[in-house]
Amino acid sequence: MTYGWAAIIVLALAASAEGRAMQCAPVDDALVKAQFVRFNDALAAKSPDRVTALFAPGAVLLPTLSAEERTTRAGIRDYFVHFLEKSPVGHIDSSRVRTGCNMVARMGNWTFTLTDAATHKTSEAHARYTFIYAYEHGHWMIAHLHSSLMPQGH
Repeated sequence: MTYGWAAIIVLALAASAEGRAMQCAPVDDALVKAQFVRFNDALAAKSPDRVTALFAPGAVLLPTLSAEERTTRAGIRDYFVHFLEKSPVGHIDSSRVRTGCNMVARMGNWTFTLTDAATHKTSEAHARYTFIYAYEHGHWMIAHLHSSLMPQGH
């Protein structure tokens, strides 16, 4: 069992335990790809509020360029205030998707092009990522995002 499947199972069991009747929202490749487009478009808008709005209540962000775990909306927003100063543009390099009832896990590698605001010099951050999306109140939202820089030399 991979981490993605484990997370989906835990979240689906938690939803069932809350006594909610489970109706599964349809999921296909286009929907999964659209979630990243929404995320990348929100980054391009340089609006920390727009990015934060993509996260579900209670979401967890384990960000690429910070060692601090973000478990509140304020914490998630704070990370993006500073991350957006770098004008990030993301690109998915590889992707694996696992689906469940009202849950989708997408994991792989991605690259962010970052621009230094003072010098306008660009750099790239190569990282691994895991998105877990949850279908809540009629919308797909980010329940968990973990991104970590690739080890040096890779």
